[in-house]
Amino acid sequence: MSLGVFPLLVWGAGVVIEVETQLWAVGLILVSTVVGAFGSLFFKKGADDLSLNLKSLASNWRLALGFVFYLGGASLFIFSLKGGELSVLYPIVSFSYVWVSFLSIKFLGETMNRLKWLGVLSIVVGVGLIGLGGV
Repeated sequence: MSLGVFPLLVWGAGVVIEVETQLWAVGLILVSTVVGAFGSLFFKKGADDLSLNLKSLASNWRLALGFVFYLGGASLFIFSLKGGELSVLYPIVSFSYVWVSFLSIKFLGETMNRLKWLGVLSIVVGVGLIGLGGV
């Protein structure tokens, strides 16, 4: 296996399969999802102060910061596409749901019940299955 190629571990089998997506691209996609999740957090905080007049929108720094985080996350995502297959990288974007769940608990005081956590687990398992399907 060449260095820098993302090794995909088949669950339960312990078999490593070589794919064409570079490890740095996977890492960068994960970073972009965290950055984008902070964008969602600031959108929510900005929405709490939202009113539909131009002066209020222009002075809503939380909303503006949300756009900055979203732009940063999108930029990282676009750059990461140079390092791999879209069918492998794009499903990783759904990890933003995981990060948003944790950020919502930590910074917004939201709660997660068992059903919500099951949904988050389903996302993680689904990303793994999609990745395996692309091999």
